[in-house]
Amino acid sequence: MILYDYFRSSAGYRVRIALALKSLAAERRPIHLLRAGGEQKQNDYRRKNPQGLVPALELADGTVLTQSLAIIDYLDAIEPEPRLTPQDPIVAAKARAVALAIACDIHPLANLRVTRYLTAELKLDDAACAAWRLHWMTEGLVAIEKLIAPAPFCFGAQPTIADVCLVPQIYNARRFCLPLDDMPKILSVDAACAQLPAFRAAHPSVQRDAE
Repeated sequence: MILYDYFRSSAGYRVRIALALKSLAAERRPIHLLRAGGEQKQNDYRRKNPQGLVPALELADGTVLTQSLAIIDYLDAIEPEPRLTPQDPIVAAKARAVALAIACDIHPLANLRVTRYLTAELKLDDAACAAWRLHWMTEGLVAIEKLIAPAPFCFGAQPTIADVCLVPQIYNARRFCLPLDDMPKILSVDAACAQLPAFRAAHPSVQRDAE
């Protein structure tokens, strides 16, 4: 397998965590989102992923999977242990809900292509763009703080897709200086995940393209 991603992409970070938790090997090929106008927009990459987004996972037969949650579902199917979607249907629904709240409601609104549009097309200044980003991050994380039940991970003794999505979002929150002191459950989950080698190996700071 070949994983196309960018060290700072939270969507790519999710897939790196999932691969590491399942001890699945993938050759990593960095796609720089800023260099040369964005390598993800180049024709060679768009032939693999027409959306021009990372991550993308290329399988041995040339099949390319896109969208981080779809890729994680695929990894759960080919390597069921450890399960990232719990067997209990209620817990599974709760874990998916947190993952979707991050991947669909928080992350896209603070994503690079959105903030670039705000500044380039709508002419928002940097301060207004930062306020936009922090507003949506805060609103989403405040809700997630109420949804999770750390024990020590979001929904029990093992990481689930909720933890796989939450940790990269916390990385983003810290990167943009969002205060987290009023989110003790989120901080507790983040600390528990930081103890696991898989989460440490997937961290942006230890990727070979880190800047």
